[in-house]
Amino acid sequence: MASREQLDDWVQRWLQANKDSEAAGDWKNLAEFYTDDATYGWNIGPKEDVMCVGKDEIRDVALGFEMEGLDNWVYEYQKVLVDEKQNEIVGFWKQIAKLGDGTQDEIYGIGGSWFRLNDDLLIEWQRDFFDFGHVSKMFMKLIESGELSQGMQRRIERSVAGEKLPGYYKIGTSPVPIW
Repeated sequence: MASREQLDDWVQRWLQANKDSEAAGDWKNLAEFYTDDATYGWNIGPKEDVMCVGKDEIRDVALGFEMEGLDNWVYEYQKVLVDEKQNEIVGFWKQIAKLGDGTQDEIYGIGGSWFRLNDDLLIEWQRDFFDFGHVSKMFMKLIESGELSQGMQRRIERSVAGEKLPGYYKIGTSPVPIW
């Protein structure tokens, strides 16, 4: 098991890497925090889950494809809880969109990430949680105001056209359980 100091240091490195990724509009560098066989998943409403298995799929899908069009967003961590007995960390964040007029809008509700680290301080699994209803409401607001990014517009168009999106599974059919 990692010591509390090691886990606290990991949290600081993770938070800084997230800030750097947000500034660059590219989150793929975060893949270095994961084991080769890590899993990363979240629920996206009553019909589907997203589950990425392995560092490559996490980099390409969760940190790549899924973040396309969110290059003007930040995920400010509000609170981080550390459990040194289980090598687990829970971080609570806000999803904030920076708008074209210099203002910002945030998704209402609680969002967060739950991590389990191995003894080498690499993420074995991560599960995200957020209020999908409020996320949907925000995207509708961005569409109506003309603020939705081109990248996100393309993603929505592919989804509406029925394109099978990578990492998406009907509820209960992902290769690894969400919980």
